[in-house]
Amino acid sequence: MRARFVAASFTEHGSRVTLPMKYADAGVNIAVADEAKQRIRHHASRTFTPGVLGGIGSFGALFALDHKKWKEPVLVSSADGVGTKLKVAMAMGVHSTVGGDLVNHCINDILVQGAEPLFFLDYLAMGKLEPQVVEQLVEGMSRSCRKAGCALIGGETAEMPGFYPPGEYDLAGFIVGVVDRKKLLTGKQVQPGDALLALPSAGLHTNGYSLARKLIFEVEKLKSDTYVAEVGNKIGAELLKPHLCYAPPLRGILAKGWVSALAHITGGGIPGNLPRVLPSGVKAEIDLASWPVPAIFKYLAKLGKIDTDELLQSFNMGVGMILVVPPKFVKSVEADLKKRREKFCRIGRIERAESGKSRVSFSGSLNL
Repeated sequence: MRARFVAASFTEHGSRVTLPMKYADAGVNIAVADEAKQRIRHHASRTFTPGVLGGIGSFGALFALDHKKWKEPVLVSSADGVGTKLKVAMAMGVHSTVGGDLVNHCINDILVQGAEPLFFLDYLAMGKLEPQVVEQLVEGMSRSCRKAGCALIGGETAEMPGFYPPGEYDLAGFIVGVVDRKKLLTGKQVQPGDALLALPSAGLHTNGYSLARKLIFEVEKLKSDTYVAEVGNKIGAELLKPHLCYAPPLRGILAKGWVSALAHITGGGIPGNLPRVLPSGVKAEIDLASWPVPAIFKYLAKLGKIDTDELLQSFNMGVGMILVVPPKFVKSVEADLKKRREKFCRIGRIERAESGKSRVSFSGSLNL
């Protein structure tokens, strides 16, 4: 039965008027919502793994943990968003990439604790429900979930007229993964002498967009389809480059116990994220000249005359994930990455910390 409500009576010019109203009169179209749900159901069902019980549409999503696979399972969860990268997607009318970004970001966040993703849920809110946009977003999430073996098990799609301007939406994701307790990465295993290996990012990923958008669209007044020679791409397409998922190339390395810790380089850059996995008594020494900086960061640095400290705290600067590797496993990790044709750079090492010293120390200069 279509939801409806009746407005309260009111007096206009001395006469009493009662208006019967439908939910659609307030801007919420249930028929359109049903169409969107059908599109979601199609893409979500393609991600289902053996642990999923039931389908899309229940009040709660069900997942059965395989206790034969994990002897002492520890559940690891995380929630995140895509930030103002959504503004670029909306301006370009391209939405599937940010859907994939959301999943990849969340997977990487639990990966640093050694967890394998089990299931993912999303929250999507917009002023007026547009089934085509919803489908693009969910298709992107579905694609990334399938690549990582993660089930898109449920979520919420909210139509909120008057809350979001026409054509705008917000997107958030929630993930649950699992790791055996003995393989849980806590950072306690990190020791002086461990090597720091960096896996490259594809660009900004999902952080630093407020500053980047201000420089590009407000200061330089560029359009999304403007070709920028220094970047070698249309600026909108460059900004929509995907947030890479590091689970596939690192799954085997983690299973063999070859790393002491992992750090996902997101908001706050290397200085804000690498210390999160370092125990007391150690610090990271990083050579800034040891990896290539993508052109987009060089361009942004030039536009804003941004100094090195600000660049490192605002952007990932080309480093998407840092592996902390014990000396005895460095060659094995590097050989495994080469076999998978994954790019990497050795960017530094772990040293014993001195009193009052920063937990991340930089030497050299960025390749700008």
